[in-house]
This record gives sequence, structure tokens and C-alpha cells, in this order.
Amino acid sequence: MNITLKLDQMSISEKLAVMEQIWDDISRDPKSFPSPDWHQRTLETREKRISEGKSIFRSLEETKNRIRDQIE
Repeated sequence: MNITLKLDQMSISEKLAVMEQIWDDISRDPKSFPSPDWHQRTLETREKRISEGKSIFRSLEETKNRIRDQIE
């Protein structure tokens, strides 16, 4: 199948809508695209850091302020 989209003529909103439709279609069957091994390792590492009390959780507002402070 050869599908041609005129991406240069599409708005960002149209491109995002197409991406969402494609993702919705792909995600209907999660077994069709297994997660890579590194995803599991990353999850295990994060769970370990949480259980050891080594993770820091911030609110969205705190995070936005930190980023804002760093770029100013």
C-alpha cells in the first residue's frame, strides 16, 4: 500500500489529528507492538528508586517554575 500525504500543505493541527488516528488504530492491539526490553529495565529502575526513597516528585506548577527559572 502506498499512501501519499501532502504534508507540506497540512497544518500542524491536521498533522496531529492524523497522528492521533494512526496511534488509535495501532493501539487497538497492544500485542502487535511489544515494548522494547529497555522499557522494562527503566520501569524496574524507577520502581527501585521510589522504594528506596531516592525519587523526587514535584507538582506540575513546581516543574514549570523550575524550567522557567532555568531558561530566563
